Amino acid sequence: MTRIAIFSDTHSTVGHELEGEALTAAREADVVIHAGDFTSAAALEAFREECDRLFAVHGNADSGAVRDRLPEARVLEEAGVRFAVTHRREGGEVGLSMFGRSRGADVVVSGHTHHPTVVDVEDCLLLNPGSHAQPRGHRPGFAVLEAVADGTGLEGEIREPDGTLVESFDVAGTV
Repeated sequence: MTRIAIFSDTHSTVGHELEGEALTAAREADVVIHAGDFTSAAALEAFREECDRLFAVHGNADSGAVRDRLPEARVLEEAGVRFAVTHRREGGEVGLSMFGRSRGADVVVSGHTHHPTVVDVEDCLLLNPGSHAQPRGHRPGFAVLEAVADGTGLEGEIREPDGTLVESFDVAGTV
């Protein structure tokens, strides 16, 4: 069964800042997605050390060393679901939806706001896991998705680093 962990907005100069259930999720996931703003190469490398497969993009606060190593956007497919990943897009939900639509995505993963949110728009799901390290007035967050037993999509949750449930959601796969 596929397990995907999703993070964003680490904003660290020393490491990944993962703890509790967030650290467990990163270590146990088949795939980890990070929507940017590691800030430092040390934070990026710390994530890579914890994860078997890391798919990340750079954010607006990332150092030149991080920007040189990561794309601004990327697309990946896991468990029959197509993910489009970016740090942010101008135009809010409309801009993110257009970004996802142009890439045939079922889920658009973004960061930047530090606000954990799930918004179901007409043709895709917009997912911002929040920031597990610097919530900036919001609940700290990260997301975990697991394949549904019948292979029809994913069941997801946004959680706080201590494991407290913030929100549950489902993703139908189309790939």
